[in-house]
Amino acid sequence: MASIPSSRFLGTIVLLFSLAHFSSSNKISKTFQFNQCLSTTRTTKTFFTPNNPNFTSILNSTAQNLRCITPSSPKPELIFTPVDASHIQTVVICAKKHGIRLRFRSGGHDYEGLSYTSATKLPFVLIDLSKMRAINVDLHDKSVWVEAGATLGELYYHVAEKSKAYGIAAGLCTSLGVGGHITGGAYGFMMRKYGLGVDNALDAKIINANGEILDRKSMGEDVFWAIRGGGGGSYGVIVSWKLSLLPVPTTVTAINVPRTLEQGATNTLYKWQQAAPHFVDELFMRVFISPSAIQNSTKRTISTTYNALYLGPAAALLKLMNRDFPELGLKKSDCYEMSWLESVMFIAGFPKTVPTTFLLTGKPAFLNYFKAKSDFVKTVIPKKGLEGMWTRMLQEEIPLMIWNLYGGMMDRISESATPFPHRKGVLYKIQYVNSWTVPDKQAMKKHYNWIRSFYNYMGRYVSKYPREAYVNYRDLDLGMNDRNGGNTSFEKACSSWGRRYFKDNFMRLVKVKTEFDPDNFFRHEQSIPLLPL
Repeated sequence: MASIPSSRFLGTIVLLFSLAHFSSSNKISKTFQFNQCLSTTRTTKTFFTPNNPNFTSILNSTAQNLRCITPSSPKPELIFTPVDASHIQTVVICAKKHGIRLRFRSGGHDYEGLSYTSATKLPFVLIDLSKMRAINVDLHDKSVWVEAGATLGELYYHVAEKSKAYGIAAGLCTSLGVGGHITGGAYGFMMRKYGLGVDNALDAKIINANGEILDRKSMGEDVFWAIRGGGGGSYGVIVSWKLSLLPVPTTVTAINVPRTLEQGATNTLYKWQQAAPHFVDELFMRVFISPSAIQNSTKRTISTTYNALYLGPAAALLKLMNRDFPELGLKKSDCYEMSWLESVMFIAGFPKTVPTTFLLTGKPAFLNYFKAKSDFVKTVIPKKGLEGMWTRMLQEEIPLMIWNLYGGMMDRISESATPFPHRKGVLYKIQYVNSWTVPDKQAMKKHYNWIRSFYNYMGRYVSKYPREAYVNYRDLDLGMNDRNGGNTSFEKACSSWGRRYFKDNFMRLVKVKTEFDPDNFFRHEQSIPLLPL
């Protein structure tokens, strides 16, 4: 086992944990023993209990879904903000020894909040990795080591700072924490050219249930395969990733072209489904679909906005669009040439007046209460189906669909290359998001009901057997493990979320989990379960 440095840290155990916070004597005993174990660790200002004035601000600091931090949402018994891997090692060892459950948060983007809350309402300690965000760019090796708590925005900025000739294949949302993002696959605006983040991961450092820090060589290829797309929180604590630096041109082109129903949006989107999967690899495009107001009217319409990045100049993009997708009617005035780093800001939705240095703040473009779901589409949805969507969306307040284009390199990577199986044959992925603005239970119930009904309507048009879903758009409606991680978790996952997220890769993930973490120490509502006894 890796050595754990010990020394004087923690002046008083009372400042670490308020035992009055716990209800049963057994829980008090376990917690006291846990605290005693931690007292040999060394840190400053990294432990926060609910009676600490900074507890709530730290808990909420990177929580991206306001639905998961309402007053009634389960809160951690303690927040620990380590500054290096040795602190995490100690917490893992002590938690396992004394039966304390842990949750790990890098960026707080888990759609169900499972990195910082609990749907089972079992007590837990939160390990917040936001102080671990070192980035080391190596141009000679064409790689970068990035700690789990760094955001994608910080990563992109520091890579571009070193060289404008390289970029990273990862997500579109700049406040995503790198640690958790990569574990789910990490799709982004260069996926059609270079594949996903997991396809470009070269190495990783992970802390296992014994508190050991392992790299790719010491963890073994099976575990390295599993953590690249098998979802976070199942195998250990990701400390850092090593990712490939990928060539990008000096000038790229971005567009944001809206089309409403009155401008022929239905026909244009119908044609997009047929043409877009065959675009050149250098072109990524997604479509935002939502209701919008009709000018000078009380009525609403549906707006479709084509948001795209082309790895090249505007003139070349115009030529491609006129040839392959003339229905969009792209004009020179729709095209904006910029650097790759500036395109990160554009695609993420930041106004042009916001400087790229904003990426260093790690702040999201917006926050709200939401429920999300996902689908993968393999056959073109007919116009009648599109019109049925419009009717239903106009009945809701702030619904949103985002259609993310696939094809290109995604078609050429095997389904089993990583746990992320949604590859050849996928035309595009749909993300459904229903948002609301007030923490009202009745409002939440209403908006939940709408998105579930809409999801049911969409079932006839999307992938089947299984109906596939994206693990980084976590959806607890698909099912959950047993509350205490019992043997029936495997059966539940096989018949629901496990197969939907990972298809045939699920069984390999289970086998790796059973060998690497046989005590199921790392677990949550949708973690990879163990093979049944």
